[in-house]
Amino acid sequence: MYACLLEKPAPIESNPLRLTEVPRPEAGRDQVLVRVNVCGVCRTDLHVIEGELPQRKSPVIPGHQVVGTVEAVGPEVTRVKVGARVGVAWLQGTDGVCQYCRAGQENLCEHADLTGYTVDGGYAEYIAARDQFVYPVPEGFTDRQAAPLLCAGIIGFRSLRLSGIQPRGRLGFYGFGAAAHIAIQVARHWKVDVYVSTRDERHRRLASELGALWTGGTLDQPPVALDAAIVFAPAGEIVPAALKALRKGGTLALAGIHMSTIPPLDYNLLYHERVVRSVANNTRQDGEDFLRVAAEIPIHTETQVFPLGEANRALNALKNDAIRGAAVLDVSGNTR
Repeated sequence: MYACLLEKPAPIESNPLRLTEVPRPEAGRDQVLVRVNVCGVCRTDLHVIEGELPQRKSPVIPGHQVVGTVEAVGPEVTRVKVGARVGVAWLQGTDGVCQYCRAGQENLCEHADLTGYTVDGGYAEYIAARDQFVYPVPEGFTDRQAAPLLCAGIIGFRSLRLSGIQPRGRLGFYGFGAAAHIAIQVARHWKVDVYVSTRDERHRRLASELGALWTGGTLDQPPVALDAAIVFAPAGEIVPAALKALRKGGTLALAGIHMSTIPPLDYNLLYHERVVRSVANNTRQDGEDFLRVAAEIPIHTETQVFPLGEANRALNALKNDAIRGAAVLDVSGNTR
């Protein structure tokens, strides 16, 4: 099969992904073999490729927003049938026995399998995944529309939950990429007022189109005190500005898996019981709950499609804020 292989982390400007032929995986005892139709392009892929996340597998096939069709199942598979359309997300396995799994916090599992990072992902024609960790894809979405839901959507949804925002509340977004453009649709569905701070004028226009009450530059202060805020951009320098925008008792959720260094904080920014918390991975329950809500709304994802062989170009565009909404690789239509 064809796949985009990362042999050694490097700046994306050097185009480190190599389209090559590799052996097709087989479904293990508790796995399904999925023929990949599309795979979303995520900023986490960029962190893996550029080495901002420590290398866990080499070589590795990136990609963890996979939509495809089940072609084979292992002998222990009970949930998924051949021919089903499924999604494969970032969390692809846990040990089920560590203190976090036992406490219902499988997103913090000590021995988690992470798609496109510790196990091969979806920048390929086929992927093998544990059947207990794949999702049925709601029928109302095309493959291209569904792909960004599987990470950008799920993580945005978990970030909303952990921010503690309530209906009629005032919520700030810092950065407005793939995750934020989905999360704002959930927030507006919940009757939340959204204020967006982001550096790119194109992204501010999209935020306004999707219902933001106000947009401004990355460090601009919203016109009202916020009940909660989410930092989607991987830039630590945003944290003090976001804290300054919160009311007393407000929560700031940091949605990225990687962030540059947060500068020293004046304690007055934290005083009055403001809370800063990170968002780490997701649970299967997050995914199931979000996909149900996404179908109810229904979520509309803005996508820009690239053939699999142009994964480097898609990631370069993502790094330079040149994607409106989310980038998606078309694997089944054109691999080169």
